[in-house]
Amino acid sequence: MPPVRTLVAAVALALGLAPGLFAQDLSAYRGFALGSTIAAVTARTETNPSAVTLAHARPALLQELEWRPSRWNSGSSEPSTDPVERVRFSFCDDQLYRLAVDYVPERTEGLTTTDMVAALTGEYGTPLPRTASRVMRTLSALENESGTVAARWEDASHSVVLYRTSSYRDSYRLLITDTRLEAVARTAEAQATRLDAQEAPARELARQKKELDDSRAAGEKARAVNKGGFRP
Repeated sequence: MPPVRTLVAAVALALGLAPGLFAQDLSAYRGFALGSTIAAVTARTETNPSAVTLAHARPALLQELEWRPSRWNSGSSEPSTDPVERVRFSFCDDQLYRLAVDYVPERTEGLTTTDMVAALTGEYGTPLPRTASRVMRTLSALENESGTVAARWEDASHSVVLYRTSSYRDSYRLLITDTRLEAVARTAEAQATRLDAQEAPARELARQKKELDDSRAAGEKARAVNKGGFRP
């Protein structure tokens, strides 16, 4: 029979490892993994890279891609029943840090918050209790516009949040976020906004000067063309 101390240590080790063994993966959605490159996401969505838009170029490269899944089944004339209306991918220095998934209201009509949470539990496990304490921080513009938090899943590096909005009809949004990368992106965005404001007067002067120079150049070109052939 093993010594009592050895047995206790073995049980403690097993209990310590158990949560990790059954932990849900909060870093992906339908095969899109947080941290992926733009090339990987555009390839998977079969999207032209030119569809990627630039939000800010410095101090970090912030880019976005909006993707709307086909409303038709591939190779068929039958309409798709996929409830996803669109997915917005956000990148920081070519790393995917957030997915914003909006569902088609007609596809979620009648579904309660309990129904939606039950469907997501199979993928992300049991959500946090509504009374669970969270670190207070300023919400992003996207979070503010998303509506009311219906359920939340979190681990040390990721969060999955289900929102419900009732502006004119009930709809749902899911945000899947790499919290570390999002913090970098939000800091960069704040710095970029500050730099844009500081440089706005100089940019306006440069625009006015270019407009004046272009007008003068156009006038000189017209003068050269018209002067030789002008007959009063």
